Amino acid sequence: MTRTRKIAIGIVGGLALVMLVLGVVIATFDWNRAKPMINERASAAIGRPFAINGDLSVKWERQLDEGGWRAWVPWPRIIANDISVGNAPWAKAPEFATLKRGEFSLAPLPLLSQRVVIRRIQLTEPAADLERLADGRANWVFTMPDTGEPSPWVLDINEIGFDKGRVGLVDEILKADLTVLVDPLGKPVPFADVAGAAFVPEDGAASAPRDYVFGWKVDGKFKGLATKGEGKVGGMLALQDAKQPFPVQADVAIGGTKAAVTGTLTDPANLGALDLRLKLSGASMAQLYPLTGVTLPDTPPYSTDGHLVAKLQNPGGAVFDYKDFNGRVGNSDLHGDITFALGAPRPKLSGKLSSKQLRMVDLGPLIGVPAGGTSAAPADRAKDAPAKPKGGKVLPTQAFRTDRWRDMDADVTLDAGRIVHDSKLPLSDLSVHVVLQDGKLTLDPFRFGIAGGSINGTIKLDGASEALTGRVDLHARRMRLKQLFPATQAMQKTLGELNGDLAISGTGNSVAALLGSATGDVKMLVNDGVISRSLMEIAGLNVGNYVVSKLFGDDEVKINCGAADLAMKNGVMTPRVFVFDTENALITITGTADFKNETMDMDITPDSKGFRIFSLRSPLYVRGTFGSPDVGVHVLPLAARGAGMVALGVLLTPAAGLLALIAPSTTDENACAPLLEQMRKPPKAPAPAAPQGK
Repeated sequence: MTRTRKIAIGIVGGLALVMLVLGVVIATFDWNRAKPMINERASAAIGRPFAINGDLSVKWERQLDEGGWRAWVPWPRIIANDISVGNAPWAKAPEFATLKRGEFSLAPLPLLSQRVVIRRIQLTEPAADLERLADGRANWVFTMPDTGEPSPWVLDINEIGFDKGRVGLVDEILKADLTVLVDPLGKPVPFADVAGAAFVPEDGAASAPRDYVFGWKVDGKFKGLATKGEGKVGGMLALQDAKQPFPVQADVAIGGTKAAVTGTLTDPANLGALDLRLKLSGASMAQLYPLTGVTLPDTPPYSTDGHLVAKLQNPGGAVFDYKDFNGRVGNSDLHGDITFALGAPRPKLSGKLSSKQLRMVDLGPLIGVPAGGTSAAPADRAKDAPAKPKGGKVLPTQAFRTDRWRDMDADVTLDAGRIVHDSKLPLSDLSVHVVLQDGKLTLDPFRFGIAGGSINGTIKLDGASEALTGRVDLHARRMRLKQLFPATQAMQKTLGELNGDLAISGTGNSVAALLGSATGDVKMLVNDGVISRSLMEIAGLNVGNYVVSKLFGDDEVKINCGAADLAMKNGVMTPRVFVFDTENALITITGTADFKNETMDMDITPDSKGFRIFSLRSPLYVRGTFGSPDVGVHVLPLAARGAGMVALGVLLTPAAGLLALIAPSTTDENACAPLLEQMRKPPKAPAPAAPQGK
C-alpha cells in the first residue's frame, strides 16, 4: 500500500469517525441545553420574544421520498413543549401566541438561504390573539426591531394539523372583537354527510374533500354587530396543494343576518377560491351593506339558497358568482344568477333575476316607501328620512341613499310573471333593466302590464351629486276600464280604455322632493266609461264620492270622453285642458295642485247639455292638503254659463277652445276624436335643473 493511499484512507476514516462521533453526540445531546440559544436566535429573527418553556427533543429521520442524494440527508424531527411568542409593544394581550406542544420535521438545507421549510407541523392546543389598529398596524406582521423592515426569513409550511385551540381577533378596521374556539369532533364526519349528495363542486377535476374533523364556535362582534356561530372544518390544511379542497361548514348570525354555508376552500394559503352552498336570510337586505359593501334597499324579511363560487385571486379583483339561487323577499319569490366583482374603479353587481309572483308591497322600498310591517335596521335609521310629516302630507319622504349609489355599479334585469297589489290593482307582469353607473340610476326599459294594457318607459335618477336629479318618461296604453274597476258591474259593459303620457323632471332626494320641484307634462284620455258614487267608494276616494254625489246623485252616469292636458312647473300642476264629457253635462276642472306643499285649489264646474235636467248649478271646490282636502259648493257661480264660459276659456288659453267641440248639445256623437288630436302632441320635459351650489 502506497503512502498516499494510506494517508487518504486515514483522512476518510478520520472524517467517518468524526461524523460518527458527531452523530452520536447529536443523537444523545440534551437539546434543553440549547434552549437559551434557540430562544435568543428565534427572538432576533422574528423581532419578538420567543421562548420554549418546556422540554425540547430532536429525532433525526431520513426522508426517503426526497429522492437522490437528498434522501440520505436526515431531517430533524423537533418536539417542543410550552412555546410562547411575545406580542407587539402596542398590543393589549400579553402574548401573541402560545402552544402546548409542537411537532414538526425541518428541512436543513433551505436554512442556508433563510427559508424555514416544514413538511408537516402538528399543533396541540394552540392559542393566538390577533390585533389590528385603525392605522393598519397588525401584530401578525413581524418586523425587525432595528430596521423596521420585514424579517428576511421565509416560512414555508406544507401541512398543518391541529387540535383543540383558541383564536382571538380584535380588529379596529373591521370593527371586530371575536373569539373562536376549536375542539375535536371525536369522530371524523364525511363531507357528503354534511354537504349532501346534491352538492356538486364547481371544479370537477379537484380531489374529493376530506372529512370534517374539528368543530368550532365564534362569539363577539363583527362590523360592530353581535356575532355568534358554529361549524366544522377539516383536520389538515393542504397549504401547498391548490387542488386539495379544505372542507368548511358554518352557521353564523351577524346582527339580523343569518348565513349557513357548506363547501370547500381551495388553496387556503393564498385564499384561492370558495365553492359553497350558501343560505342567507335576514330582516332587511339593507343590513348586508356594512357586511358586504353591496348597496341594497330596505326590504321585508328575505331568504336565499344558492351555489356561491368565489375566485378570490382573479387578476382584476375577486369575483363572486351566486348561481341558481332561489329566494324570497317578503311574500315575493326571486330566482336567478348574480355576480359581484371587486374591480376598479368600483365593485359591480350584475345578474338576471326572475319571479313567478312579485308583490308591490315588497317593491315599495325601491321607490322610497318603507316596507310594510318592517322598520329600518338600527344601523340604517340615522340615514332614513323622518316619518311622514303631519298636516295631511302623503307623498313618500324617505330619502334615497345616493351616497351608497356611488359605492358600486350594477347591471341587473328582472322579469316577473305575476304582480300582486294589496289594493287589487290589476297588474299582470313586470320587466325592468336596472343600470347603476357612477351614481346614476337608470331603469330602461321599465314596463309592467296593467288592466289588459301596459305602462312602459324610462326612469333616470342622477345621484352623482349631492342633490339628486330625476327624469321620468312613462306611457300608458290600452288600459281597459272594466279591468281597472272589476268590482263595478256597470263598467263591465263598457269597451272604454285609458291612454296617457307623462314626462317630468325634478330635483330632490325623495319622491316628495322630486314631485315638489317637477316640471313637465301629463296627458290622459279616457273614453266610454261610467262614474258613480259606488265606484268612488270602491276606489277609496272620499272626495270623489262627495263630488259625484253632488253632480249626479246616486245614479251611474256614462262618460263619453275624459281628457286631461296638465302642465307642471316647479311642482305646481295647472290644467290646460281637464274635462269630462258625460251624457248629462260637460265637467270642467280648473285650478292648481302644488306638489311641493301638497296642497290643492281646484274648481269643478258643470255645464248642462242643452235642455237636459241637471240639478247642480254652482261649481264645486276642492281645497286644502292632499291628505286632508276640503270640498264643498261655491255659494255663487264663478262665471256665466254657455257661450260666456267658452269665451272666457278661449281668452285664458287656446287649449280651452276645445271645450266648444267636446260636448255640443245637438249630437250624441263621441267627442274624443278632437281631443285625441290635441293629445297626440308628445309631452316634453326640460333637462333637470342643475343642483344649487354646483
